[in-house]
Amino acid sequence: MYAVIKSGGKQYRVVSGEKLKVETISQEVGAEIVLDQILMVADGDKLSFGNPLVSGATIKATVISHGRGEKIKIFKMRRRKHYRKTQGHRQNYTEIQINSISAQQG
Repeated sequence: MYAVIKSGGKQYRVVSGEKLKVETISQEVGAEIVLDQILMVADGDKLSFGNPLVSGATIKATVISHGRGEKIKIFKMRRRKHYRKTQGHRQNYTEIQINSISAQQG
């Protein structure tokens, strides 16, 4: 059984027991959260698509840690104009573990 969820403006395919890094969620480490923005649930050959969300489907997850991603360097340059600009960015993330996927039958 797997599901497609929406979190932080991005979509993720999740399976029970999987760890994944999503945009920052303001919860303490060890807290159990419920994700309810589920776009699709697949159980074997049964597919449930939402319009836009699947009603009655929930995913329970545990917050494992918070952190910052790798540094990305942004370099801008205009040739022959003596213009150079260097900038860096590190995105914050929350690592979660998917505990269970539940969907109503119907």
